[in-house]
Formats: sequence, C-alpha cells, structure tokens
Amino acid sequence: MSNGFSPRFCRKCLFSSFSADDMIRFAGMTIPDYDIYKNSGYPRDRPFGSQDAANQIVLDMVKSGYYIDFIETLISIENNGYMGRVYKLRGLDDVINDVIEAGFSYDNATGQFFEDQNQQITRNWGRLLEGDERQMAVLRLDIVGNSLLVKENPHNLIDKAYSDLREIVTDAIVSRLGRLWVWEGDGALGVFMLGKYSRMAIFSGIKILNELFFYNKMRNKLNTDIKLRISVHSGDMIFSEDDKKCLKTDTVQKAINLESKAAVPNSLVISESLAVSQDQDLLNVFSNAKTVSGTSMKYRTYHLNQEKA
Repeated sequence: MSNGFSPRFCRKCLFSSFSADDMIRFAGMTIPDYDIYKNSGYPRDRPFGSQDAANQIVLDMVKSGYYIDFIETLISIENNGYMGRVYKLRGLDDVINDVIEAGFSYDNATGQFFEDQNQQITRNWGRLLEGDERQMAVLRLDIVGNSLLVKENPHNLIDKAYSDLREIVTDAIVSRLGRLWVWEGDGALGVFMLGKYSRMAIFSGIKILNELFFYNKMRNKLNTDIKLRISVHSGDMIFSEDDKKCLKTDTVQKAINLESKAAVPNSLVISESLAVSQDQDLLNVFSNAKTVSGTSMKYRTYHLNQEKA
C-alpha cells in the first residue's frame, strides 16, 4: 500500500457525509467482520461519535491495507446509493484526487483504482494483498520445441531471441492493463483484472502471435522460427507473490491443460466458458466450438493464416 495518501481528506468526507452507524456499516462492506470496538478498545455499551468513528475507520483501513478498497466502496455508494437511499458525499472528489496524486489511475469500467503505469508497474497493480481473491483472466503461453531450440542454436542467439520474445509478450500484456506473473524457460503466465479483462487477455494473445510472425520474418536470427501455443481462460484467482502458488490455482491449471491439449503451434485457444461472454465481432476470428478428445473441455481457436473452420 502506498504511503503517499493524505487520509485527512477521507476523515473529513466521512464526518461530513455519514452518521457513525453508516460509516461502520460501509467499513464492514469493505472488510468483512469489521469490528470498530475491538480495534479501538472503545466500550461496546457506548455509541461512537461521528468524528471518532471517522478517525478510527480511516486508521484501520490504512493499517490493514484496504484504504483504496474503502474509497472504491464510497464511490460506489455515491454513484449507486445503498438500500434504496441516495447519498451525497461531501469532499469525495478531494479523496479521489488524493489517491490519483499518490500514483494511481481510476478505471471507470470496474470502479477500481490501479497504479499509474506511466509511473510504475508492479505485480499486484499496486492494489492486491497476499491472499486476495479476484475474478481474473489468465493467459498461458508455451514455447514449442524449447529444448530443441536451445540445443541447436548458439547460447548468445537464444538469449537475444528469448529476450526479444519476453519484450513482445510483456508489451502485449501490460498495454492491456495485464501483468506478467510468471516467466519460465519455456513459457509464461499473464493475468488480467481490470476493465473487460477477458477481452483484454484475448487481444493480448492475438497481438503476441501477430508480433511474433513479423519478428520471425524480419529479426529472428535462430535457425528456425519461434512458435507458441497460447490459451486464455478466466475464473477465480488468489493473489500471491509466490509463483508456485499461482500456478497451482484451478483457473491456471485449466488454462495449462487447454494450452497443452487443444492448442497447436502458432495458435490461441480460448475456453468456451470465456467465449460465450464475448462479442460476436471478436468470435468471428475464432473457429467454432470444439471439444478436446476424451474430455469435456470445449474451446475455440485463433490460428495465423488459417481460415475459420
């Protein structure tokens, strides 16, 4: 969590806009089982004053790492109300501007803040804490015939080619608000959480394949083309700084299985569960739905230089 916030704006907004009971209720929407009395030591038989509640809640949100999540809750209440009641939050613009000045951008599509990519790019979008669970799309990438490429090409050329490939992959992912979580010797894992994250992941995969096509034609010094298999799937993800924990999640394992069992060289496959939520204009570049032999996995394929089947 950034240390660049000025919580006084949030304290003033709360005190000017809500009763103590409302503040505590909205804090509980951000942190389940939030207990202001336990955190403060305040006697449970005495009601909290508005200013004391505002001070304690902001302190707790900053200390726990959920300050930005709480601001997002306040924005949602301002925009959508709560339980049929309309709220006007005084000074909320100051609170939002303070977060932006601390190095964040606001994504209107999801109602979320994330780090300003012109200033820094981190694994957790400047937001997620260890163990946080979110809906995400994952992009799994595998280098076809990696061992043979390494064996049959000089070490310096392999290093250069793989460095170029990583640059292509990273640019395609980050330019669509994703993050590269894992880069192994023969593969990678990109994740997407913001905006239309599934669509972002699909377009990243398409861009990687197309950029690689031109790279192979114009810049590749190896004795053969680099070929990739890519898959995209979406589902629940738990954030961790540990790569091994990320790779073990069910969503990632399904993406890995899809890549290994359904994708062919220079293709992108997307799970049918992800495909059904996409616009038809995007699905038009993919094949019709197919089923992996011997399984219940359904998928669609985008393949360079291949007509829709």
